Amino acid sequence: MREAKINRKTAETDIKLSLCLDGSGKSNIDTGCGFLDHMLTLFAKHGRFDLDVKCVGDTEVDDHHTVEDIGIALGKAFSESLGDCRGIVRYGSFMLPMDETLVMAAIDISGRDHLSYRLYIPAEKVGEFDTELVEEFMLAFVRNSGICLHLVWLAGTNTHHIIEAAFKAFGRALSAAVAIDGRYANEIPSTKGVLK
Repeated sequence: MREAKINRKTAETDIKLSLCLDGSGKSNIDTGCGFLDHMLTLFAKHGRFDLDVKCVGDTEVDDHHTVEDIGIALGKAFSESLGDCRGIVRYGSFMLPMDETLVMAAIDISGRDHLSYRLYIPAEKVGEFDTELVEEFMLAFVRNSGICLHLVWLAGTNTHHIIEAAFKAFGRALSAAVAIDGRYANEIPSTKGVLK
């Protein structure tokens, strides 16, 4: 099983996270930030990853440290669970419609972190959640996982739907990229012979 456990404690957050790439989409998420809980649940379900996250953070200040630090921990768990990337497809993309909204996610598990974030987010908040934190989460994830991620808004004006579609598309594209392909069973999918 490709899985990892990360315990990360700072002066701002205390995170216990476990990830299984070869799961069924089960999750148990408690971040102290309801909207992030919902987004991570969607990410796990649509990526078919098993994900447990428990975070105690300084949400009395705001959600920034919690969101960013969970992105860091999840990125580290993702990288660790992949090992040397032997046998994976490497690339994945998904275009996800959600009512009037359309978002595309494209991924290269390259060992080189890059985020191209082109989501149109009309509102500054969804409930109490600062929508600028979506980019902070994605940036923390890619920096700590070593992947290249393009998130692109194509249609829609409902902020909640755009963010929800982005997390679902991210999960689906990531799942496609980490899938084991029998044609590459003992290969690292790179002419360099390494992806880390």
